[in-house]
Amino acid sequence: MSSRPNILFIMTDDHASQAMSCYGSRVNTTPNLDRIADEGVRFDHCYVTNSICTPSRATILTGTHNHVNRVTTLATHIDNRLPNVAKHLRAGGYQTAIIGKWHLGQGPRHWPTGFDFWSVLPGQGIYHDPVFYEMGERIVEPGYVTDVTTDKCLKWLDDRDREKPFFLMCHHKAPHRPWDPKPEHRSLYTDPIPTPDSYDDDYRNRARAAGEAHMRIASDMTYDDLDLVQLPESPGYTLGMGSHRFIPHPADDELAGFSLRCRNTGELFTFKTQAELKRFKYQRYMQKYLQCVHSVDENVGRLLDYLDEHGLRDNTLVIYTSDQGFYLGEHGWFDKRFIYEESFRMPFLVRYPGVAEGGTSCDAMVSNVDFAQTFLDVAGLPQPNYMQGRSITPLLEGAVPDDWTDLAYHRYWMNQDSVHNAYAHYGIRTHDYKLIYWYNDDCGEEGANPGSGPPEWELFDLRDDPLELCNVYHDPEYAEAVKIMTTKLEAEMLRIGDTPMHELQGAG
Repeated sequence: MSSRPNILFIMTDDHASQAMSCYGSRVNTTPNLDRIADEGVRFDHCYVTNSICTPSRATILTGTHNHVNRVTTLATHIDNRLPNVAKHLRAGGYQTAIIGKWHLGQGPRHWPTGFDFWSVLPGQGIYHDPVFYEMGERIVEPGYVTDVTTDKCLKWLDDRDREKPFFLMCHHKAPHRPWDPKPEHRSLYTDPIPTPDSYDDDYRNRARAAGEAHMRIASDMTYDDLDLVQLPESPGYTLGMGSHRFIPHPADDELAGFSLRCRNTGELFTFKTQAELKRFKYQRYMQKYLQCVHSVDENVGRLLDYLDEHGLRDNTLVIYTSDQGFYLGEHGWFDKRFIYEESFRMPFLVRYPGVAEGGTSCDAMVSNVDFAQTFLDVAGLPQPNYMQGRSITPLLEGAVPDDWTDLAYHRYWMNQDSVHNAYAHYGIRTHDYKLIYWYNDDCGEEGANPGSGPPEWELFDLRDDPLELCNVYHDPEYAEAVKIMTTKLEAEMLRIGDTPMHELQGAG
């Protein structure tokens, strides 16, 4: 049996740190995720380089930013001939596997490479009786997708070559929408759930992007998302977006007789006012989302128990994260995409017995571009010079190197996509400030618009305005902060080789 550490990487889709009790959740408890935090390190400033599923996964796998790996949008899939961390680990003697959500394309040029075993969901996957492509073969697995993914991981662990260390990527679909919880969890979280402090944000004092995004729970969340249908006879309400999108009614007292029915249970909901309906949508969203998270937490517990029962705990690095953050009503939103904090920040928990002190937290800046080099460092393998991150092992040992970065970089490429109308942008965050440039340029995504008006800058003072409600970029008192942050942004873009659009557009 190898003495080199095993690596178990568990990743969910759209799991916000606000829905984890180890991060201080006000809305749920996650006892098994808390086990990782209690026995390891909770990172409080881990960020995604591009807050959307496909690009984030490409960055994690390759250790490069999206302008390098060319996976910039949902429509740009990975070229599986590129080097990746699994290929390096496999060549270095590790047995490798990926099970669950892939979302980097399908077919000979896009299926996983570098893995001894792979069994992945096509596209987003489905919650019940999911289809998997296993080493290229299509199979249907009966059951609930979070349970099935874990079952397949446990079977692979049972069947593995015990003479080699393992690298297992367990990728859950949950809690991605449309939220479809396990039937036995549908009675959970039915008590009123508190709304975030910024829930009624009016988007004043901000760039246009915040107010024009189609991510509002009140008006943009679909019936399909919430497992609802409108009764045909319900009067006085307009539908849009393929008869699925909620459209706010102009008056608060014109909903008398408006009803929705749950497709699964047949339960009927009737509303008298628009305010009543708005409250219902938030509660319904959060209940279903948290019910999906509950299943994730249970299955993380199953994996941790397996490691304990098979004597693997002390020699296995365990990581839990999500492919990005998510809005749980902050600014009135759901979804992600933006550099605003709740979708930019990733949950990141690391248990590494004998190296990382349990029950600790780390305030240093890290990002998903650091993951691949961390895996290689832990495995004792060379870190290739094409990778653009940095191993976090010194942070796990409790030391922050003097030259550790003080910022996190983000770039979202999809301008005014046809569903959420999110604007293209890039920016950086330090502990004190966040600088954003909304360059509003088309990245070539099908259905995207070629522009959305003149570019805009935003600066947020995170010390005084942690909710990011007031843009102070043009405030003379912040002129020096603007200069410092712009210099940092340009230096980081030069370091990683990204294109500074603000210089090309004359807004530098």
